[in-house]
Amino acid sequence: MLDLYDQIQEATSYLQTRWPSRPQVGVILGTGLGGLTEDIQAEAVIAYGAIPHFPASTAPSHKGQLVCGRLGGKTVVAMEGRHHYYEGWSLKQITFPVRVMKALGCRILIVSNACGCMNPQWAKGDLMLIEDHINLMGDNPLIGPNDDRLGIRFPDMCHPYDAELIALAQRIALEEKIVCHKGVFVAVPGPNLETRAEYRFLRSIGADVVGMSTVPEVIVGVHAQLRILGLSVITDMCLPDALEPAVLADILAVAQAAEKKLRVLVRRVVAEVRLDS
Repeated sequence: MLDLYDQIQEATSYLQTRWPSRPQVGVILGTGLGGLTEDIQAEAVIAYGAIPHFPASTAPSHKGQLVCGRLGGKTVVAMEGRHHYYEGWSLKQITFPVRVMKALGCRILIVSNACGCMNPQWAKGDLMLIEDHINLMGDNPLIGPNDDRLGIRFPDMCHPYDAELIALAQRIALEEKIVCHKGVFVAVPGPNLETRAEYRFLRSIGADVVGMSTVPEVIVGVHAQLRILGLSVITDMCLPDALEPAVLADILAVAQAAEKKLRVLVRRVVAEVRLDS
């Protein structure tokens, strides 16, 4: 069986036969947010199933394909659908696409997700820039032998989300009159949503929003020395004293409505970011 490094090289070599360009920016699109790919001038669309060692995408609304092309004057590769721990994949499998993005040439990673909100001052449909995160998934994609070709043994997580990218996104949101907060994302394994007591706990430890993704990809992105921007779309309110059952159709509808704002933000960030920082 090939080790992780060799698997990455095999997947990268295959993708280069299908799309010879060298991407500068990688994008991971979360639940209900796949429409951003419509803004990409696609040069290749590649199903995950065709890529060596890529896991399949089984979550609702996740198409499971790489969209490769141009966005905002830069070369990008976008995951239209991500992988989740609750689907049964290991965190190494979930984060494998991030490794491949790095090997293809990406220097920046933009990660988006749909999330539930514990901050009572915010509302459904708002965006949040991830300033920091808490990993409560009970696992870590870096556990096991470290391959120094991929990153150092003990990557520092002091600033996993790039301050310059956050500032750029904040400025653009202000100019576009987009409600965009800044806060802490907590990752849980899922797939069930949380109890009222769990929401109280998550809020008490400093989290503003909660979701079932993103943190593993960011950990590996830091390990791979990528500059990272994290964006959350608030799709439901998780206030313990006013909690109502979540309905997937409603969550997807809110995500799709908010997607227009996310698309504007991501498109301008990609166009205006400096790659020499």
